[in-house]
Amino acid sequence: MILETIVTTQNRQGQAHIAPMGIHDLGDELLILPFRPSTTLDNLSSTGNAVINYCDDVRIFAGCLTGRRNWPLQPAEKISGQYLSQALAHVEVQLLRVEEDKTRPRLFCKAFHTVNHSPFRGFNRAQFSVLEAAILVSRLSMLSWDKITAEIDYLRIGLEKTAGDREREAWGWLMQAIDQFRQRENPEQ
Repeated sequence: MILETIVTTQNRQGQAHIAPMGIHDLGDELLILPFRPSTTLDNLSSTGNAVINYCDDVRIFAGCLTGRRNWPLQPAEKISGQYLSQALAHVEVQLLRVEEDKTRPRLFCKAFHTVNHSPFRGFNRAQFSVLEAAILVSRLSMLSWDKITAEIDYLRIGLEKTAGDREREAWGWLMQAIDQFRQRENPEQ
């Protein structure tokens, strides 16, 4: 099963890095698969620690993909690291092993400490729309414009029916990123 999370890591100097990432829940282990190059990969390889943040504020997912990475953090409890202040729960993990790959290495981690901060009250369709749009933004250079346009048109339906202020703000950031990318790639449009 793939879980959409926010992964926080830090380098040896203690500088935090926040990244949205789908992680694989393998039961006894969590699998993180960052694409190269990746600050998450560098930090986790260097320190051996990361924090998996479970969060329902989709602005953090959209924000990280659009240059908004200044989200409040708290010190982790059992490892050298930090978790998101807005996290509903977080899991402090330690790197067990790495299966190298030139494009996307496989980082197998073990949950070391889990904390629940706040109850999960469920997702609305707008949150799903923002998460899916964020994934599109992370892959703009890999997808055709026809695919991107069709997906955005579909996702906009759920957004328009169920969005609150957070979801509208996050959606706006993502649409701005798509427009900017399109203008760079095809300035005549």
